[in-house]
Amino acid sequence: MIADTHLNPAAIELGSFFPQPTRAVWRALTEPDLLERWLLRPTGFAAVTGTRFRFTVPDATINEIVCEVLVAEPCERLTHSWNYPQSEYPARWIVDWRLWPQGRGTRLLLTQTGFDIADRRQKMARNAMERTWKRNLLPRLGDVICR
Repeated sequence: MIADTHLNPAAIELGSFFPQPTRAVWRALTEPDLLERWLLRPTGFAAVTGTRFRFTVPDATINEIVCEVLVAEPCERLTHSWNYPQSEYPARWIVDWRLWPQGRGTRLLLTQTGFDIADRRQKMARNAMERTWKRNLLPRLGDVICR
């Protein structure tokens, strides 16, 4: 994989390495029972381009995230939209997962785009999401892959 040398300051870009093969990481990103263990329970999800699905957030006022699979290349790339239509300030983001073998393990790059950092609320949302991915969700993903 060739790295993009132009980084977007509005995007969240986080890399991780997992000692498991890409197949194991792909399963954790695409199997509903595994997704629920580290992210949220999807309804109607399939790793097929064009599939519309949703995540339900338990115990939240804005409890539905509406998504669509934009790219699905098994064991290489999964891209989907991430929309909060019920929000007072509706948000539409794109979440992109790229995987490639590295040694006996897998290098994973998460990119989340669609933030308008000129807007104070969007900048705060971007920073909060980056912290959540980094401190909570990616470590939980690693725990699910290891089991």
